[in-house]
Amino acid sequence: MSIAARSSRTRSAAPAKLGPSSEGAQDGRRSKSVNAFRAVRAHTEKLAAPLSPEDQIVQSMPDASPTKWHRAHTTWFFEQFLLHPLAPDYRAFDPRFSFLFNSYYVAAGPRHDRPKRGLITRPGTTEVAAYRSHVDAAVERLIAECPIDQLDEVQRIVEIGLHHEQQHQELLLTDILHAFAENPCAPAYDASWQAPALAETDGFIELAEGIHSIGHQGKGFSYDNEGPPHRALVGPVRVARALVTNGEWLAFMRDGGYDDPALWLYDGWGVVNVEQWRAPGYWRNVDGVWFAMTLGGLRVIDESAPVCHISYYEADAFARWSGRHLPSEEEWEVAAATGGLADTFDIVWQWTRSAYTPYPGFCAAGGALGEYNGKFMANQMVLRGSSHATPHGHARLTYRNFFYPPSRWQFTGLRLAEIPG
Repeated sequence: MSIAARSSRTRSAAPAKLGPSSEGAQDGRRSKSVNAFRAVRAHTEKLAAPLSPEDQIVQSMPDASPTKWHRAHTTWFFEQFLLHPLAPDYRAFDPRFSFLFNSYYVAAGPRHDRPKRGLITRPGTTEVAAYRSHVDAAVERLIAECPIDQLDEVQRIVEIGLHHEQQHQELLLTDILHAFAENPCAPAYDASWQAPALAETDGFIELAEGIHSIGHQGKGFSYDNEGPPHRALVGPVRVARALVTNGEWLAFMRDGGYDDPALWLYDGWGVVNVEQWRAPGYWRNVDGVWFAMTLGGLRVIDESAPVCHISYYEADAFARWSGRHLPSEEEWEVAAATGGLADTFDIVWQWTRSAYTPYPGFCAAGGALGEYNGKFMANQMVLRGSSHATPHGHARLTYRNFFYPPSRWQFTGLRLAEIPG
């Protein structure tokens, strides 16, 4: 199975857009929802298929999760937030799973410690597959048979659950890559994998000073942290059309970028020295030649490919070394909306200099689902765009990804910005 960038074989179907209630179109709406549900759920299993049961158990660090856990947690999500509240005849596959496979939803009850997920050998992968089948059948039955006055709510939660599962599809790949990178044998998830190619472009998009509308508006799915839309002053600024490449990063390294404290934020300099970073994540120097661990195994660095697996601290230091800065998320969004940026999506997530905070007027929803995004709005930085591991249909212009500044096991890169003049 190839997971090359833009390959339709690697992308789960985008969740169906679920329209307003219409009794005459009820059967079509139900059928569309079932088909979207099946497509996303099947894609998770397709991503897990190349992995052995042993591969699916390992947890290589506290921030990562075993593949088996991703498969079970995304199933628990539908069981917890859809079936238990809305399917009165539903019976849990195993009541113990609500403890094992909850993640951080405090209102949903107690949960197993995150750093210990890799210690759970049972249930095994076969039982997790049976759990998925049990819940899938119940969800499809609920979509097909729920009263018409309940269909809107069923479809709303199904849609959230599918986007949630797509997030975990990307995490499944990033987490198994981290696990394989710990293996001295450097196993390949997919030997046919190729790094995404960059568009040939250079220069900058220049944005004059102006007031712009930021955030999601109109129709289509979005997470609560993408709104409400609001006005923001942007510019004057120039945003690079192209992403930073491995070749440019090698120049930073040769110039002593990892050894110059003047380039680094205080916290970043501390991390660099504690972790002994001298190159991006997964890079290895073998007899004077730089290699990187990829989903296709250990590969020689391609200098024309986008630099990947860098932390916010590294991105910020590189920008300072370049005499430029990272764009804010508002600058990124306005520049991307012009259509002039290359490789906006499907290559690497791009660090911005914006802290992950609520938009003006943001209010988290009530209940456990309200914990999805809002409770993380501190001490993290925003990334924009999407990566080659992001499922098709999951990215959009207003999507706000977020990670802690030292994180670099995701497919994260950068583009630069500068003040005109």
